[in-house]
Order: sequence, then C-alpha cells, then structure tokens
Amino acid sequence: MSVGLVHDPIYQEHDTGPHVESPSRLKRTEEHLRETGMLEKLVDIRPRAAAVEELTTIHSPGYVTYVEDFARRDGGWLDPDTVVSPASYNVALCAAGGLLEAVDAVMEGQVSSAFAAMRPPGHHATRWEAMGFCIFNNIAVAAMHATDTHELERVLIADFDVHHGNGTQDAFYQNPHVMYFSTHQYPFYPGTGRVEESGEGAGAGTTLNVPLPAYCGDDQYLRVFDEILVPAAERFKPQLILVSAGYDAHWADSISMMQVSTTGYAGMVRALKGLADGLCGGKMVFTLEGGYNLDALASSIKATLDVLLDADSIDDPLGPPAAARGAPDIDNLLQAVKKTHQLD
Repeated sequence: MSVGLVHDPIYQEHDTGPHVESPSRLKRTEEHLRETGMLEKLVDIRPRAAAVEELTTIHSPGYVTYVEDFARRDGGWLDPDTVVSPASYNVALCAAGGLLEAVDAVMEGQVSSAFAAMRPPGHHATRWEAMGFCIFNNIAVAAMHATDTHELERVLIADFDVHHGNGTQDAFYQNPHVMYFSTHQYPFYPGTGRVEESGEGAGAGTTLNVPLPAYCGDDQYLRVFDEILVPAAERFKPQLILVSAGYDAHWADSISMMQVSTTGYAGMVRALKGLADGLCGGKMVFTLEGGYNLDALASSIKATLDVLLDADSIDDPLGPPAAARGAPDIDNLLQAVKKTHQLD
C-alpha cells in the first residue's frame, strides 16, 4: 500500500493577495502533514508543466493563450472571483501537469493512489473562461489524459466540493466514457447542478447531481454516497476514480452553510476507497479543490491520507459542530435522483 503526494513550492507562487484562495492553504496543510509525521509516509510525486496540447483537450486554444498573455501583462482579475498574478499561468500549468503525473503514477503502478495538494483549483473552469478561483480544469484535463493516453473506457469523477463543478460537468455532458457525480449545496454558486442535469446524447445518464439543501452534515452526505454513488458506480464499473476533493462543506468553513466534519470526510473517502478497491484495483487520484478554514482543511486532508493508507483511525481535532442546526430531510431528493437514474 503506497500513496503518492503531489506538492511543490511552485504552488505558493500563485499570488492572490488577501483572497480566500491563498498560498496559506497549502502552507498550513504541509505544516500539519509534517508535524504529524504524515509526509514521511507518502511517495513524492514531482509536478511538471502540462503541455498546451494537453490543456486544449478541454480548453479552447484561444483561452489558454489569453491566460498566458494576461499573466504576462502583470495579471489582475480574470473574472469577479479569480485573481491572476504574473506567475499564475506557469503555476496553473503545473497544477494540471501535477495531476497528470499523479494519474500516470497510479496507472503505471508506482503508487496505489495519490493526492494532489496544489492550487489553483479547477472544477469551475470552462472551455472558454475562468470561474470561481479556477483557471484550468485540472481534473477534466486528467480525465481526458486517462482516456486518451491510458486508453481507459470508463473514468468516474466524484466531486464533494460544496460548490457544483460546472466546468467539469460541461466537459463531459455528452461523453459516455466519463461519469461525473457531484454533491453540492443548492441553491448556491454557481447555480448549476440540478437533479435534471443528467447528461445528453451519448452521455445521457452519466452526470449524477445531488443538490443538497443547506445544513446537511455527515449523516446526509454518507447516505448520498451509500444510496446513490455506490450503486451508480457499481453499474458504471470505472477503471479509475478521480476525486475533486473540496473541503469547504466543513462546518468550520464560513464559505458554506454545511455541517460536515473531518470524520464525515473520512467516511466519504472510505466509501470511495471501497469502490476503488472493488472496481478498479484501488486506482484513485484526489485533487484539491476548495476548503478555506485552514485548520479544517489541514485536518481533513490528513484524514483523507490516513484512510488511503488504511490507518486504523483518524484524528478529528475540531470535532462535530458545536451548535448544529437540525439536519434537513433529504428523502424526497434521494428518491428523485434514484428515479432519474433508475437506481431503485
């Protein structure tokens, strides 16, 4: 059992100033992994810059060129949420390329699974534009790499960020080779991710959205994984699982209104690991998306790595929410998803 970790000082060079998506996210996480002895248990995976030809499997050539030129002209705001500094284009290339290296390491048997601790995140970026702190859609580029380079016929992308990964959904909405599954707070940014958004054409049925109401916690999320993701994945039979790992549904994260704990995230990762072990020889790669409370982020990433390493237990230093609100009833939502995707 070996787990790889993509991390590198270059990811600190994406300078966003006082923005919530800041270098401190990775600094605090790496400090925590070092202090707890986790770093020495992991296999180092060094990133590389993705080639333009790899990015353009997802993004338009004009968009890639625009980002490069924008950064060269000292950067600024690519959209109302997304900051670019002069170094950001090269950092974003290494974010996408770091994830490609992780996929290669897993597919070639160098490690059993991997986690890419990098920034900027990616799942909102569309073919033509940046969105929601994201410049290039790292996980979408990685999925195309898996199908094109490694000739996989079925890749599952599971996204547990609190925001819907609209860019990832768009990339594969008509693609039968990539299943996209998302749990997200709804209604919420970016406004997509309804149950009825389920793919079209050859990709009909391969997009599964579970738009959760605010104040859902561990029990609701784990129910979704058990009742929706597990049977859908078992039917799809992926050869590789990619995970958009956003930790911003944590109760301590002020960006959302969810009540997930570090223990809850560990439960989701266990469910994903069970699927990977049973369906695709354990082949699974996580990439960091959201998560903005530094302590919650660091502890949740460590818990994720503990589960991947088959640790007997995980640490949850923040515990459950101190004043949890009553969790909403999601019975009708789950029934709607099951009906849409014939999971009954």
